[in-house]
Amino acid sequence: MNLVREVPNHFSLPRRILRLGELAYNLWWVWNPDAQRLFSQIDRTLWEKVYHNPVAFLRRVERASLNAATNDRYYLEAYDRVTREFDQYMEAEDTWFKRNQPAPGEHQVAYFSFEFGLHESLPVYAGGLGVLSGDHLKEASDMGLPLVGVGFYYTQGYFSQHITEDGWQETRALMLNHEDLPVVRLAHEDGSPLMVNVTLAGRKVFARILQVQVGRVPLYLLDTDVEVNNPADRMLTARLYTSDQEVRISQEILLGMGGVRALHEVGVKPTVWHMNEGHSAFMTLQRLREMVAANMSFEQAVEEVRKTNIFTTHTPVPAGNDEFAIWLIDKYLANIWTELKIDREQLIDLGRNAQDWGETFSMPVLALHLSAKANGVSELHGRVSRRMWNKLWPGRREEDVPISHITNGVHAPTWMARRMRILFDHYLGPNWLDHIDDPDMWAIIDSIPDAEIWAVRRHLKNKLVLYAIERARRQWVAGGFHPVQVVAGGVLLEPYSLTLGFARRFATYKRANLLLRDVDRLIRILTNSTRPVQVIYAGKAHPADEPGKMLIQEVYRAVKDARCGGRLVFLEDYDMNLARLLVQGVDVWVNTPRRPNEASGTSGMKAAMNGVINCSVLDGWWCEGYNGSNGWAIGRDFDYEDYEAQDSADAESLYDTLENEIIPLYYTTRGYDDLPHGWIEKIKESIRTLAPQFSTRRMLTEYMTQAYRPAMEAFDASRKAAKPEKKK
Repeated sequence: MNLVREVPNHFSLPRRILRLGELAYNLWWVWNPDAQRLFSQIDRTLWEKVYHNPVAFLRRVERASLNAATNDRYYLEAYDRVTREFDQYMEAEDTWFKRNQPAPGEHQVAYFSFEFGLHESLPVYAGGLGVLSGDHLKEASDMGLPLVGVGFYYTQGYFSQHITEDGWQETRALMLNHEDLPVVRLAHEDGSPLMVNVTLAGRKVFARILQVQVGRVPLYLLDTDVEVNNPADRMLTARLYTSDQEVRISQEILLGMGGVRALHEVGVKPTVWHMNEGHSAFMTLQRLREMVAANMSFEQAVEEVRKTNIFTTHTPVPAGNDEFAIWLIDKYLANIWTELKIDREQLIDLGRNAQDWGETFSMPVLALHLSAKANGVSELHGRVSRRMWNKLWPGRREEDVPISHITNGVHAPTWMARRMRILFDHYLGPNWLDHIDDPDMWAIIDSIPDAEIWAVRRHLKNKLVLYAIERARRQWVAGGFHPVQVVAGGVLLEPYSLTLGFARRFATYKRANLLLRDVDRLIRILTNSTRPVQVIYAGKAHPADEPGKMLIQEVYRAVKDARCGGRLVFLEDYDMNLARLLVQGVDVWVNTPRRPNEASGTSGMKAAMNGVINCSVLDGWWCEGYNGSNGWAIGRDFDYEDYEAQDSADAESLYDTLENEIIPLYYTTRGYDDLPHGWIEKIKESIRTLAPQFSTRRMLTEYMTQAYRPAMEAFDASRKAAKPEKKK
């Protein structure tokens, strides 16, 4: 099938730098700082104004600025070097996958996710799940894995957050401008848009297929905002995570079933199907109906589909898993069981989740029933998941439930500060990122002079503080802010105090208020005249999460307390840009989930590779990462039944750790050169032990060996068995 990628002809660029347009439409620039600098060096003010978006930048930049760049010898040298590196990357044959290819056959992995966090300029993500999905695609590109992504183009993004003077979260809708984004419409040769459709409660709903190029990996996004749909259906892909269950099941049918059809339309033939969370599990039903339509029995189809399906669960709390009332299944999937040549009860059985108060259709149950490989996202989460879903295998012991774990990782080139990356280039060698998961390579970290690491850390904290101050100044000038909000926004921050960071989704189980449990004690810690401490908060609550919004209000009211002296700060509208500044710029990353509710967490991994030290509850990834010397543990390796007792014990542990370990180490172990050598030793231990273990390179290697490769081999075996033997 011949398709046309409708790349908009936005730009009028000088011939000498014509390829800036090509770079703008491939998100390879997101994790290559030198590529970003090709844009920012033309007009730094405009680059900040368009929020680091090359497409929007090239649409608005003055021709005079472009001409000036073509007359700058140093700029052209950088341009030639970056475009040469881009070509070498895109055309490389010697990739990790080619060197470790499991079989000579052609294979393709389809990776489905409800959200993808690739960059702040493309806000089609809500939080950690989306950022993980984005990192998964980026690392797949770096390793040369034949992978494609499938998701949604949310026309209204997530939401913009504003905190009122009283601390209440207000949400402001975004409306994405397609012309300003690196998103390409796919079309047929005759110019008609490439679309798929699904049947929802008896009506057809159409979705246009868009493409985002992520290095070597294509990401296909579905968008229902097309004229052929009715007004309500045009809004189906407008927002993430609606609380309307009919909209939610419609979205998940579109993602799962429509996503399979979209891959057919673009000519992709996956041999492996990966569901990142249960949102896309209806994909399994679409695959089944296609096999049954091809004259395979339902039982045979189930066996074949299961061989090549992979399911990753991210939620250790039963209430956090998507499930639907049975009547919604009757309404939206009434035609499916006849097409599968089964009865209604057989279909319901695929996702049936019996509970004390009744039955539901569970998306994780559907995925677990129809997947050969299922995994949690940390070792502890794997144990929790086996316990949670043991009922699906009643004859097995909990430890024998077929749910393993592959601990999450983070994409170092995206999250590591440029200065830290340059430092590692010098000491680890130019190709160290290709071996980031090799623990032996990181032994050299001890030979890096303390002064050089400390200089980078000081620079990154200065950068964060200056950003907060400048942001507060802009808000003050714009008007509409009370003076106390300007103080709350960080205008009194300074770069010499020990700085703690707490930034994440404001769900109640994450206990953002744990540090506020004894406010008087906290104020004494913050305002100590010789050993002051600063705490920076950031994060959003889901618009429908009232307890989460009340948690923000509680934190914000503490932030406004004059007794804190401006050392308690809340930075509103948390996104990937602010996340990078925080995980690079603070000294200590604080994480306080109520164990064992944190499936994994990844923000602390990003902080660690930048020389930020973790102080966290022993939950999620930190159970595996903490070795007693590379950070601090809050509380015990223990699961409480009494939440009040747990909160009290963990708060006391956090205060004691701050007062007796963290603050003294930062301030009182200075050498003759005024360097905190004890602190820097802990930084080195943190980087040496955590950077290789929690990289996406390690994560994707494990997905390849434990999940993708077995699925590829199963596919090849099925295909070989299906071929008739040649007569001798």
